[in-house]
Amino acid sequence: MLTRLLRLGPALPRLLLNQPARFVSQSKPSGSAGSAAVTQLHPAVDQGGHGEVDPYLKNPDYHGFSQDPHVDLWNMRMAFFCGISVVLVIGGTFLAYIPDNAETWGRREAERLIVQREAQGLPLISENYYDPSTIVLPTAGEE
Repeated sequence: MLTRLLRLGPALPRLLLNQPARFVSQSKPSGSAGSAAVTQLHPAVDQGGHGEVDPYLKNPDYHGFSQDPHVDLWNMRMAFFCGISVVLVIGGTFLAYIPDNAETWGRREAERLIVQREAQGLPLISENYYDPSTIVLPTAGEE
């Protein structure tokens, strides 16, 4: 816990004393005050000692789900279980087993080409992949 407090650096005294942040206004001063006005973001309110406790001071392992440490821990575990198990595992399994539309499209296209070539009286597969009249071969001197 000490290392967490040391990482806060200069903001530590303000956090421990629960003081509001102070900011210097960049606007032109109004009235005769000739300097920039210092304002507080949240005015100080007397809470009579019954104010809210910082969740990080009450629970150093605060995950942001609940103020109760036990409920916070279990809500975090359920969120990660649902996020990892349900979304990734079940979602990945769903994506792996959806029908392969490319395979059925390829079969339909092949059947269409077979019918077309039979109607034209051509063989289903020609012996030349490329038209031999369009191939330019190098001469014996260029080799």
